[in-house]
Amino acid sequence: MIKIAYSDRYVLELPEKHRFPMLKYELLKDQLLYEGTITTDNLHDPGLVEEDVVLLTHTLDYWEKLKYLRLTDREIRKIGFPRSEKLVKRSRSSVMGTVYASMQALEHKIAFNSAGGTHHAYTDRGEGFCLMNDMAVAANYLLSQNLVQKVLIVDLDVHQGNGTAEIFQNKKEVFTFSMHGADNYPLKKEKSDLDIALKTNTDNYTYLTLLKDTLPKLVDSHKPDFIFYQAGVDILHTDKLGKLALTKDGCKERDEIVLGTCLAHDIPVAVSMGGGYSERIADIVDAHCNTYRMAFSML
Repeated sequence: MIKIAYSDRYVLELPEKHRFPMLKYELLKDQLLYEGTITTDNLHDPGLVEEDVVLLTHTLDYWEKLKYLRLTDREIRKIGFPRSEKLVKRSRSSVMGTVYASMQALEHKIAFNSAGGTHHAYTDRGEGFCLMNDMAVAANYLLSQNLVQKVLIVDLDVHQGNGTAEIFQNKKEVFTFSMHGADNYPLKKEKSDLDIALKTNTDNYTYLTLLKDTLPKLVDSHKPDFIFYQAGVDILHTDKLGKLALTKDGCKERDEIVLGTCLAHDIPVAVSMGGGYSERIADIVDAHCNTYRMAFSML
């Protein structure tokens, strides 16, 4: 059974401009239940990540700033959310969701965090609506427990995984791959192990050809025994921030390539949702649902 980390215990009270993109998490779960792709048996509240697990990735100074709400106004502006205890708990829940999904993937091949993908969080700071880096924390946890030896992070959000790149810049056990918009946030990119920067208005054919050519080679060369997949849907042509030109069918084929590669090589994969900012929230939800539909159709 595919397990999905999901929690609605830490809903944030946000200004209108932030509230809209956050709606997708509840709507995604509701749609998957309504159409019968999942049942409540697939859902699991992961709880909150513990301090010792956080500190495998983030510095003690940064963690204590978060925990005790001591971030400066400038640091809060870089993150983009208002300072609150509920925000920290939501981040801890989201991070634990990916830890949980990674453990479930070891047993069931594919598992999901219905949130996560917070790839802009660095070792010692947050930015871009990311407080802590869920995939990095989960990867370091698996490595610390000797559950895996080599990890591949496949980040296909439209924004570069700059925080992830910084965290693993000197860790040979983790290979970071980011395929993202060249002319998009962050303005200053970090250096992943492999970056593919896409031109504005990159279409289905170009994107999918690159991915089909690149991912199998990475699997063959790095030989990971675990993959984290950041499945942002801000690559859609309808996305307000993305600047790429993929259709929903193209985005769905992207998921098929990644998940199919993992299954073909018998590599467990934990999927985090990442970004999505289309004008119509139905487009965001449907594209995210396609990732789940694809996974459930494959197992």
